[in-house]
Amino acid sequence: MRSTAKKRSMLLGLILTSAIGFGSGAAYMTADASSKTAPAKMMDNLPAETLDAIHSANNLSMAFRAVSEHVMPSLVAIENRPAVAVAKGNKMIRPSADPFGGQNPFKGTPFEDMLRDFEGMRRFEVRPDGKMIPKGFGDRMPHRARGIGSGVVIDASGIILTNNHVVTGGGEVTVKLNDGREFVASQVWTDPDTDIAVVKIEGASGLVPAALGNSDDTEIGDWVIAMGQPFGLESSVTAGIISAKHRGIGITARENFLQTDAAINPGNSGGPLVNLKGEVIGINTAISSRGGGNDGIGFAVPSNLAHWVSDQLREHGTVKRAYLGVGIQPITQALAGELGVQPRGGVLITDVYDQTPAAEMGLESGDVIVRFGDKEVRTPQALQLAVERSPVGEKIAVAVVRDGKEISLTYRGTEAKKGFFDRGKKAEKPSAVEPDATEIEDFGLEVAALDSAIAKSLEIDADRGVVITGVEEGSPSAEAGLKPGMVITEVDRTEVNDVKSFEAAMKETEDDTALLLVKSERGSRFVVVKRN
Repeated sequence: MRSTAKKRSMLLGLILTSAIGFGSGAAYMTADASSKTAPAKMMDNLPAETLDAIHSANNLSMAFRAVSEHVMPSLVAIENRPAVAVAKGNKMIRPSADPFGGQNPFKGTPFEDMLRDFEGMRRFEVRPDGKMIPKGFGDRMPHRARGIGSGVVIDASGIILTNNHVVTGGGEVTVKLNDGREFVASQVWTDPDTDIAVVKIEGASGLVPAALGNSDDTEIGDWVIAMGQPFGLESSVTAGIISAKHRGIGITARENFLQTDAAINPGNSGGPLVNLKGEVIGINTAISSRGGGNDGIGFAVPSNLAHWVSDQLREHGTVKRAYLGVGIQPITQALAGELGVQPRGGVLITDVYDQTPAAEMGLESGDVIVRFGDKEVRTPQALQLAVERSPVGEKIAVAVVRDGKEISLTYRGTEAKKGFFDRGKKAEKPSAVEPDATEIEDFGLEVAALDSAIAKSLEIDADRGVVITGVEEGSPSAEAGLKPGMVITEVDRTEVNDVKSFEAAMKETEDDTALLLVKSERGSRFVVVKRN
């Protein structure tokens, strides 16, 4: 006590001494400083147009700040704790939402070598729960693994939107709110086809739901903010623009992604992509990356699709989809010229299945659907999503180009039959086919007659046409993607029943090109082949 008091007394004495002993000097220095020119401020000497640019940038910064503050209370962290975490052999089995994807999180930094073997020295590895352990130790000792992702509150009753791959795998799903409270999910509904999931929590008061915007109004070049928990770092915000729309990247059955250059990293999955109105216009889902981190290409499920899926999940526990009953493919430059439409000017019908809405409304193979209801359709993904969201029983006008002329048909919304979307999935490869063959030299193609035994062995639903038995390497047929085992049923929109009619049709092709309808175990598609 005395020692402390003494120190305080000495310190006070020093301060007082400084004030008294150097009082006149301090006054002199102050006067001298005031007589000198003050440092110039950058903003005082800039041209008006530069000042305007700086003010505009500051206004944008204020917009980012306002949006972040508005949506942040709706952002949550989601942790999936599997009921059983196993260690098998020399491999650690990690949940799909592992924030590091099993990779060294310090790769490319000065700390990279700390977490890998080097010259026989024992190093460390990162467990899925984020802890560092001696390399190989985790292989011998089971531990509870976990996955970390993000989500966004969309209803004050405790409804949270996220990704399917964040919550899949079973076990306990825990939601951590932005204010630090944690809740175990009472319900989890998932839709793997769109990678969307809905999580419900009970007993959480004061939840702040985010507003869902209209993703159809989002345009390329619009500013967006990606929010989430990248690498387990809570409440992170990055900014960028919409780079593209209607992306299909082959990771889910139903795709219509928004592409953005806003940084999205592992752990951001399920978090919101937000516009400058503070509206959620997407759910962050995937990245295109060579090293596991952000490469400036991220993908988000559009909010309109996510909203529709979430409503279906909450109402039915699953997603009920309407269907058309057709095979489809995009319009390429080569196909456009043959069909009398523009590239990406619609969606080409390759198959019309029996006893389906498509057959009832009068669709035919070779038709091009250009509008479905009040929406233009340019890609198979867009048509598929438009059809599947059709209200059951509702009549919808469909604009079709047939033989170069536009006609109007009517579709009635019909719920898909169970298992219909699984058609065309084959577990076994077709058997080898070795019938007597005929060569079509100008196209580098060899074909043979098709019979029921051959069609059955190829697992192809066709009762007419010719089967391809050989394709010359480097030939026009090879360049068009034709392969042995495929069946050709049409040439220039004319049916072919046997080799003779096929040869005749190929000789009569105009402009040295042939439009072929080709069937395989995966379905039908149109192919354009040019004569040598």
